[in-house]
Amino acid sequence: MFDSLSKLLATAAVIGCVAGFVGAPAQAEETKTLKISHQFPASQGDEGDFRDRLCRKFAEEVEKRTNGQIKFEIHPNGSLVKATSQVSSVRKGALDMTLVPLAYGGGEIPAVNITLMPALVSSYEEGMRWKDAPIGKELNKILEDKGIKLLTWIWQGGGTASIGKAVLVPDDVKGMKARGASREMDLMLKEAGAAVTSMPSSEVYAAMQSGVLDAAVTSSTSLMSYRLQEFAKNLTTARDKTFWFMLEPLLISMATYDALTPEQQKIIVEVGASLEPFALEEAKKDDERVAVVFKEAGAQVHDMNQQQFNQWRKVAEQSAYKDFAERVKNGQELLDMALAVEQASR
Repeated sequence: MFDSLSKLLATAAVIGCVAGFVGAPAQAEETKTLKISHQFPASQGDEGDFRDRLCRKFAEEVEKRTNGQIKFEIHPNGSLVKATSQVSSVRKGALDMTLVPLAYGGGEIPAVNITLMPALVSSYEEGMRWKDAPIGKELNKILEDKGIKLLTWIWQGGGTASIGKAVLVPDDVKGMKARGASREMDLMLKEAGAAVTSMPSSEVYAAMQSGVLDAAVTSSTSLMSYRLQEFAKNLTTARDKTFWFMLEPLLISMATYDALTPEQQKIIVEVGASLEPFALEEAKKDDERVAVVFKEAGAQVHDMNQQQFNQWRKVAEQSAYKDFAERVKNGQELLDMALAVEQASR
């Protein structure tokens, strides 16, 4: 009887060990919490800045598809990392993810200034074609070499809000204190005769309120999110033509990405790409919404035509394009790649 009991206990112990071993991987699977920082106002449900909404949609879907293995903390309003430090923080692995104007990283990665090059991209469709074109592949390589992976291609059209006269042609900015949002955009405005002040879009409201700025060029979404209609007497929209198209992608640190399992990486990439149609639709909607918001606030609303756009392109070529080609490694090659997309679009 003693031998039978001993065998029974021994068998139970073995079964217990096997069960424990089988269950170990599931128990050892750690929950990862990734932080997403951006400079834009927080949204509420389906209302508010679509860039914050996109981050929340991304987080919800990734958490769902990973069965909660990856969770997220979203920090809007630059509450975790300042707007101008987000690209640097992701590059260094100090921040997991951000949705940011890529040109904000132009100080450390000069090549990315091409993503806010004045009058270079002339439509959303043209911008989205960058993704699979040589310019997009080269841009991805440049970013990954610097420790950054691009997950969601988000292009935004933008316009000009001014407290004085409307800005439609280069002569209109002569003598104005203006903000363009990137080195190259500022160079074009300066060439046209403006006094340029550089700052992130989150600081434009205070600058216009205090008189530091007479005019600000920014995305249609930011024009509304930062309530510039409270000061503007005139708005030039992106509904027809605009010299201002910006790549504002969702990015992840390569350090964070490399720490994920292959399956988690696959999910992150797939979810990021799946949100591009949402971003495109919302950006286009905001080009229309901003006209309504500013008109209701009492501003005069204007649309730029092809002839006016061509004037800006000429000034941009003489200033921003020339600077980029001379100053940035392979700058002319990158410009040629971007211009090839334009040619193919015709």
